[in-house]
Amino acid sequence: MTIRTWLTDRFGLTVPVVGAPMAGVGAGRLAAAVSRAGALGMIGVSGAVTPAWIEEQAGEAAAAGRPYGIGLIAWTLARDPAKLDAVLAARPALVSVSFGPYAEHLGKLRAAGIVVVTQAGTTEEAVAAERAGVDAVVARGGEGGGHGRNEVATLPLLQSVLDAVRVPVLAAGGIATARGLAAVLAAGAEGAWVGTAFMGCAETVLPPAAAERVLAAAETDTAYGRVFDVAQRLDWPPEYGGRALRNAFFERWKGHEEELATHEAAPAEIAAAREAGDYETACVYAGQAVGMVRERRTAADVVAGFADAEHLLNRFR
Repeated sequence: MTIRTWLTDRFGLTVPVVGAPMAGVGAGRLAAAVSRAGALGMIGVSGAVTPAWIEEQAGEAAAAGRPYGIGLIAWTLARDPAKLDAVLAARPALVSVSFGPYAEHLGKLRAAGIVVVTQAGTTEEAVAAERAGVDAVVARGGEGGGHGRNEVATLPLLQSVLDAVRVPVLAAGGIATARGLAAVLAAGAEGAWVGTAFMGCAETVLPPAAAERVLAAAETDTAYGRVFDVAQRLDWPPEYGGRALRNAFFERWKGHEEELATHEAAPAEIAAAREAGDYETACVYAGQAVGMVRERRTAADVVAGFADAEHLLNRFR
């Protein structure tokens, strides 16, 4: 692939794609596989993992001999600052700090020579991120899986953010094939931030029963809300709900979050379901592109598919 952007030039990539940091899905093995294939793999760090886990997974990602990244959840760092220390010690090429008070961490990361980005769900958030000193902004539309805002879809958000900031912009939310990559590159993005498309990969840490749900899901099978956060007593800021595969537990409690917050059995119910592989109760975070994830593939296959964006972009030359 001969497409060159800020993203490919900065990290020596052959395909302008970042494998989004998906906590509970993407660890060191997936990050290494994505990077080895010519994109930029990332490790997703949840609030539950330890600094030792970060060190272990970063070592596995680094063993590929290619640049990789780590994604941090800003609101979790105050209670466990050692996670940031572990990331600084690992020296990944890129770190994403999103969802909460991220700006206070930028100085340390940039001083270590690490490229720093944050995910923005509105143009206002993107402008604030540029002012805070990020190296690039991820314009994340509401179609995306996992946590984030749901106010604006990817395409209108991307257009607005590109007009509003001068730093490089990556597009996230609903991008799963070369067609989506070509679309955001044509609009002016420096690359795509892709999560759900990699959820069917053999290199994920997704439990088999959860992976089966992903492969069977249609594009209309996701839902957005705070049900699973409330059930698990997770302190996600309320503006950042989660997009997950719709299931019986979600349908039961949607619109009844206040009641769910006082339902004493909910956390144990979710935990037991996850242990049992019961994903009619436990959640699987995924975006609206999930309907295009139909079979088990390797990360290299997924990255290679994105390379076809070049042919689509060349149609008008």
